[in-house]
Amino acid sequence: MKMTNPSFVLRAVKDVALEDRPTPQLKDPNDVLVHVGQTGICGSDVHYWQRGRIGSYILTAPMVLGHESAGTVVQVGRDVTTLRPGDKVAMEPGVPCRRCDQCRRGTYHLCGQMVFAATPPYDGTLAKYYINAADFCYKIPDSMDLEQAAMVEPLSVAVAVAKTADLRAHQTVVVLGCGPIGVLCQAVAKSWGAKKVIGVDVVDSRLQVAKSYGVDGVFKPRQAEDATVDPMQHAEDVAEELKAAFDLGEGADAVLECSGAESCVQMGIYAAKHGGTFVQAGMGKEVVSFPITTVCIRGLTIKGSIRYLAGCYPAAIDLISSGKVDVKRLVTNRFKFEDAEKAFELVKEGRSDVFKVLIEGVQ
Repeated sequence: MKMTNPSFVLRAVKDVALEDRPTPQLKDPNDVLVHVGQTGICGSDVHYWQRGRIGSYILTAPMVLGHESAGTVVQVGRDVTTLRPGDKVAMEPGVPCRRCDQCRRGTYHLCGQMVFAATPPYDGTLAKYYINAADFCYKIPDSMDLEQAAMVEPLSVAVAVAKTADLRAHQTVVVLGCGPIGVLCQAVAKSWGAKKVIGVDVVDSRLQVAKSYGVDGVFKPRQAEDATVDPMQHAEDVAEELKAAFDLGEGADAVLECSGAESCVQMGIYAAKHGGTFVQAGMGKEVVSFPITTVCIRGLTIKGSIRYLAGCYPAAIDLISSGKVDVKRLVTNRFKFEDAEKAFELVKEGRSDVFKVLIEGVQ
């Protein structure tokens, strides 16, 4: 492609195209220009493509997609001392204001002025070049390649979920959903010394992937017999079956919900022990039926997890470079940049044999 800065642009709902855009120019002396080498497709990218919005973030103008990226630094701002041209980096795609109350207390992921790639109105990383803040670019060790570096983003999400749950050694952990984030949450929990980790999904192939990541067991919830069965009672019954099958006693210390499915949210509450922690990470329906009385009776701690917390990117890089988490095995499909739309179409299909799809950068 003989273009200056080829970019994969969402022009309108269900309308994407490759466009040539100007090469971005460094303006902030603390920024770096990165030649993007690998980008993973996230569900949020597909969501914007198909629906044009996620919650209050609404597509109002053409936007470059992509945020799970890694690449090579080609230019640095004059005040950058930690990176130089040629360094390979994983890019954290959300840069906060650094000045608000949330940033000052260390919870920068909640910054109301966050500039996050491929979240309206900000362009994403599926272009030849992308500018990011130098302190949100993390140099990877020589033992890692750019595919692994792109996978730092979903692994950082899993690390954030684990941190939000305040996971400790010797705990029992139930992870609902064995997609990429769920499987990575299971891997993080095991690497942090969890005594027992159980993966839950309704798709057999995903349960097999979970098994390959060292979980202590997998569970396939049975479906309700017919439409007359009360969903909440069914969720409670299945949770009891889960606890009995894996000798969890009154329940798990921590339940990590990574599917977004309403039935899993309900079952997860019943699967947690008294005083346990339930973390919601999966995004499905915006409004679900929720057993709030059970939350009160059991004294559960309910938390939401979004993106990454401070330190998640370095932790994820350490987990990959040390060999504790093998992210390469989650990559099932690879595409050239010019075939980006085909890659998105594949992810949209929702096939059970498609786990993580990567798009190679413009050479």
